[in-house]
Amino acid sequence: MPTAATPTARDRRRWARYLVDERAEARVYRELASRRTGEEKAILLALADAEGRHEQHWIDLLGETPQRLPVPGIGTRLLAWMARRFGSIFVLALAQNAEARSPYADEPYATPAMAADERIHHEVVRGLAARGRRRLSGTFRAAVFGANDGLVSNLALVMGIGATGVAPGFVLFSGIAGLLAGALSMGAGEFVSVRSQRELLAATEESDFADSALPHLDLDANELALVYRTRGMDPDEALAKARDVVTAAQAGRAPAGVAPGESSHEVVGSDWGAAVSSFLFFASGAIIPVLPWILGLSGVVAVVVALALVGAALMATGAMVGLLSGTSPLKRGLRQLAIGFGAAAVTYVLGLLFGVSAG
Repeated sequence: MPTAATPTARDRRRWARYLVDERAEARVYRELASRRTGEEKAILLALADAEGRHEQHWIDLLGETPQRLPVPGIGTRLLAWMARRFGSIFVLALAQNAEARSPYADEPYATPAMAADERIHHEVVRGLAARGRRRLSGTFRAAVFGANDGLVSNLALVMGIGATGVAPGFVLFSGIAGLLAGALSMGAGEFVSVRSQRELLAATEESDFADSALPHLDLDANELALVYRTRGMDPDEALAKARDVVTAAQAGRAPAGVAPGESSHEVVGSDWGAAVSSFLFFASGAIIPVLPWILGLSGVVAVVVALALVGAALMATGAMVGLLSGTSPLKRGLRQLAIGFGAAAVTYVLGLLFGVSAG
């Protein structure tokens, strides 16, 4: 431990705060480990043990565990609450951010090993979170982008239509029409995209079309070698592979065959599943800007309520993306808000201009 001046009462209060935070973080990792198996469970328990060592360091400095300890920080308490109830990727993403904010690098009473531990913990948690992000990425992308498209496009539509001065009923009708048109377009687009991708992958998959011809091939003039050369093998390796396969086929043994038996392509999912989920995600976002008019509001009141509802939803989706990507939820939320309100402002101004010219 680095040499430091005689500790003050303020130092001891800080040590006590570090102690409770380390204890709470160890509890979070144990809660997460209880919901995992295998390697991930072992890694999380090792992290908990390391936090326990840090906790003991502060207890040793204090002489004993104080009878009255401070309350853990709000971030640590939020982590503990989520770990008990969810144990999800969100907790790991929050833990990653928490490890990145460790104060030990500037703490004179923390050892260099403790500061190094916290930096390594950040990378360990990042790796665990990355596994969850990869599992979640496809569904999450469809959910966020679909809902966000619905929010922004329909907000821009109702703002633009409303600015022309038309009756509230017309704004409502336009919003519902925009919801259905956009959701159907998103669903159809996802269906065509996924179906086309599956068809393209199917066309490039290795097949067993030539397997029945293998026993009849000439062992020396072996054109099966050309098949393996098209897959990237060099000529000598391809010829040796072809000889092995043909020899096995002629001897009546099950050959390795032309095809490997299963696709090496990434699974792209169901075309109908993608279409339905995109329709629903878009519709869930697009209904929000229309809610004030559905509830019978009109004029400035409806516009303000719509902006408030959509603003909250945009902040939530942006914050979720920021949280899962390990960046600032506030910055991502404000970015989503700026993009959505920017698009709405443009259509609103155009609607005002169109309304004036039409009048």
